Amino acid sequence: MKFSKELKVALLGIVALAALYVGFLFLKGTNLFSSSRTFYVLYDNVEGLAPSSPVVVNGYRVGLVREMNLQKDAGHKVLVTLDIDKEIDVGDSTIAMLISADLLGGKTVELYLGRNTKHYEGGENLIGSVKPSITDMFSQKAGPVLDTVDSTLVKLNEFLNEDAKKSIQSILLNADATSNALKAITLANQGNINQITSNLAQLTKALQGTESKFNQLASSLNSVVDTLDVDAMNQTIRTMNQTMAEAQMAVKKFNENNGSLGKLMNDDSLYRNLNASSASMNALLEDVKANPKRYVSFSFLQIGGGTKVKKADTVVEAKKVENATTVEKAQEVNE
Repeated sequence: MKFSKELKVALLGIVALAALYVGFLFLKGTNLFSSSRTFYVLYDNVEGLAPSSPVVVNGYRVGLVREMNLQKDAGHKVLVTLDIDKEIDVGDSTIAMLISADLLGGKTVELYLGRNTKHYEGGENLIGSVKPSITDMFSQKAGPVLDTVDSTLVKLNEFLNEDAKKSIQSILLNADATSNALKAITLANQGNINQITSNLAQLTKALQGTESKFNQLASSLNSVVDTLDVDAMNQTIRTMNQTMAEAQMAVKKFNENNGSLGKLMNDDSLYRNLNASSASMNALLEDVKANPKRYVSFSFLQIGGGTKVKKADTVVEAKKVENATTVEKAQEVNE
């Protein structure tokens, strides 16, 4: 049996179209060799969702979005047709939630099966829900902030009038001039700055040497402290404390006029007696000077050839009246 060329071309075209259709469905994600059931979900907004978008359960793909239709009679909501594998137990508690698949805004339908009291066979409407994306939450949070920033910028623009702008410009010009002056001062005193830096380096080096000496001194002090006899020092300190206590007791006794030394230090009778004796002696000396004949008499003796020698006889007489008078004068002087 022979086929004409026209028939062969027609059969080849039909096969090519069939292969093209199968390839198109495959690229869309439709599996022609698997059985599925059709369900419907009504959403208010399906932004980011497209036909052939996956339907997943816990991240595992169990179907796809077949098509989407705008329902004018239902407030312009969107009816989404889902093809779901028969192995998935879909029922009255199943929720088809629209979630974000990536940060670019792509959407995916995720099924939350739940505990179904009634099992669907296909063609039923599922409960639709939308999970806010990160972008939506950020927009909700950033909206009030942006409004606040916008109002702040408006107030700032109102505050920055012409006079304020001129003041700011003058401040910036003064700051620029100050910066240039500081730069000129720095360049003019570059040598001094280098000298100061060098001096600081030398000072740091000297301090390091001093630190090493202090470390040596501290180690020496530690060795000296280690060699000290602590018991002997404690005994010496106790002896010194005892000596100080005894000295305090002695001073206390001196102050209490007990004993000869205490009376000598605190009683002025000896001082008065010494003054009286001194006054008596002074009176006696004055009386001797005034009346020497009362105490000393002179006589001349002639020796051999007629030479006269002066002889002094000391007269010690107890002149009670004169002595009594002298003592009374001394007492008057002392008083």
